[in-house]
Amino acid sequence: MNRGRAVFLVRLALLVGAVVVLEVLCRNGVIDSLAILPPSEMFDAMIERVGSGDLNEGMAQTFSTIGIAFVLALALGTLAGAVLHRVPRLRAVLDPLLASYYSVPTFIFYPLLVAIFALGKTPLVILGMMSATPAVVISTLSGLDGVPPVLLKLARSQRLGRLRTLCWIVLPQALPRLFSGFKLALSYALIGVIAGEFLLSGTGLGYAISFAYQSFDNRAMYGAMLFVLLIAVTANGLLYGWEARLSRRRSRQ
Repeated sequence: MNRGRAVFLVRLALLVGAVVVLEVLCRNGVIDSLAILPPSEMFDAMIERVGSGDLNEGMAQTFSTIGIAFVLALALGTLAGAVLHRVPRLRAVLDPLLASYYSVPTFIFYPLLVAIFALGKTPLVILGMMSATPAVVISTLSGLDGVPPVLLKLARSQRLGRLRTLCWIVLPQALPRLFSGFKLALSYALIGVIAGEFLLSGTGLGYAISFAYQSFDNRAMYGAMLFVLLIAVTANGLLYGWEARLSRRRSRQ
């Protein structure tokens, strides 16, 4: 058994153990069911809500918003990181801002975005993009910094064009760090959009959770929360799998 599979099995065992312990505590009354439902009931509520179609509109709204914010964050963050890497003086000015960026909760700007763009998807897209872009910028800078200068000199000596240098040297060397930023960006985009929907929006999964909470409908609330959690874990798992596959392919070359 390789190390990666062993780590996965350990993580899975810890997760299953935590779920079983929570189930036992809830069923035995150690944890009040008014506060937290047993995981099995959460799962039943999730299947019920998804199967009934109650969340269809919210899913379409939330996932499309997250997808647009994530793609824009990747594009803008990668471009900004490349520019900062090429302009050291500008990077020296902006590095402290990037380092302290996440000390400010970006969703506090949502009311301002609503005032500018009105209610709708646009403020949520911008909010998700604001949350995700700095992670991509930082990972891009880290990835480009990790490219050995000797390889760039080799590319110049072989008279490789910029495109070939990018595809054959820069991207393979920077990809591991880039993927770390991509995974963080997806998480931050999801958090930004869900938080915006939860606080002020009238649509989406965040709003569905907020509405259930305000209506004291624990079953509906935990069902929607579990659904969002599973989607987030699945999306990150797909990125982890893609990253591992690229790493294995790179090691064989």
